[in-house]
Amino acid sequence: MDTAPSAQPLPTTAPADGNRRRVATAAALASAVEWYDYFVFGIAAALVLGDLYFPAGSPTAGVLASFATFAVGFLARPLGGIVAGQLGDKRGRKPMLVLALTLMGLATTGIGLLPTYETIGVAAPILLVLFRVLQGIAVGAQWGGAMLMATEYAPEGKRGIYGSFVQLGVPIGVVTANTVFLLAGAFTTDAEFAAWAWRVPFLVGLFVLALAWYIHTRVEETPEFREAEKRLAEKEKSEQSSPLRTILRGHLGTVLLAGGSFAVNTATFYIIITGVLDYTTRELGMKKSAVLTVSLCISLTQLVLIPAAAALSDKIGRIRIYAIGAAGIGLWAVPLFLLIDTGSLLWLAVGTFVASCFLSIMYGPQAALFAELFTPEMRYTGASLGYQIAAVLGGGLAPFMMVLLLETTDTSMAVSGYIIGLSVIALLSIKVLADRARSR
Repeated sequence: MDTAPSAQPLPTTAPADGNRRRVATAAALASAVEWYDYFVFGIAAALVLGDLYFPAGSPTAGVLASFATFAVGFLARPLGGIVAGQLGDKRGRKPMLVLALTLMGLATTGIGLLPTYETIGVAAPILLVLFRVLQGIAVGAQWGGAMLMATEYAPEGKRGIYGSFVQLGVPIGVVTANTVFLLAGAFTTDAEFAAWAWRVPFLVGLFVLALAWYIHTRVEETPEFREAEKRLAEKEKSEQSSPLRTILRGHLGTVLLAGGSFAVNTATFYIIITGVLDYTTRELGMKKSAVLTVSLCISLTQLVLIPAAAALSDKIGRIRIYAIGAAGIGLWAVPLFLLIDTGSLLWLAVGTFVASCFLSIMYGPQAALFAELFTPEMRYTGASLGYQIAAVLGGGLAPFMMVLLLETTDTSMAVSGYIIGLSVIALLSIKVLADRARSR
């Protein structure tokens, strides 16, 4: 029978406030630079990768191919979550976070230096897919490590707000990625952008390696893991079970419910930042720089909304805030695309702003909520799997599904229906998680 254990008490020996702040800052920076590296691929996929690496066929076919490569990174994320979760639950959160950052920095730089199809032929898209897989493994490993570094250092009653520091990495990554692409486009012609300027955002990924070294040398392991490590050491080796085996035997239902609850958030988010970028520029004729500017401004508002929602969840409960966000996403799905279809930059901004508000309401408490579903001995594995399952089912397929639905149905309402369906799944999953929490 599946169970969802409640959060474990914080260690009796609390870390110093200065150390807490340093760890929270390091975790937030790790999340920000990791997501920056991950998002530059999505923006590039919408703007240039189709022509440069998949030149055969129609423009739509090229975009579909580049978005399929974008999705491959999501398919690799559970692998990163499983491997890092196993090692992170046994060896520590910090080593896995450092490894994830190093892998991401190398893979992103590799994409920035990769020759195009015109230069090396079919090897170009093959290597692009390989680097994207490595990006997926890295981000799958990173989220659990950064999230646990923050939440397991949190003072009592503040897990939500500490977890939101890591969640802020997403809007910071989007803002930074969009800013770098805007600057690259502003100072070059369209031909120069396609020839070399698009590579600049990828080469910025080298700075990830410096952050990895800082965390390796200056940040301590979390108190909760150290206590869990002592408990594990007291057991006989014959009695120990791998975290993954424990999850699959006793807590698989919780993992699947966590994934089902969050898929609508990841799907809608990637539809807005990548799918809408392609749709508005290719189908509606809107300017690339204008759409990127809207995306950047919307992401800035999330820097306020995410921690606000997380702080509120510390006071009135995570499930309640989380469910409000999921319901709002579903209710706004139709108005969102009715506004986008006007082709007006103002209404695009209004539609995506409201959608981002609901995304932030849901995303703020999510790190703490997922951490509290599992005990420290299996927390990295369980929380990472739940998150990455949502990423595969929602985020990875969403831009591809959006283009496919638009091409086959010739109406954006099909995309709205896709979002509504995921919202219903989310609300049902949240209800079951809430019922289990009450029964405990």
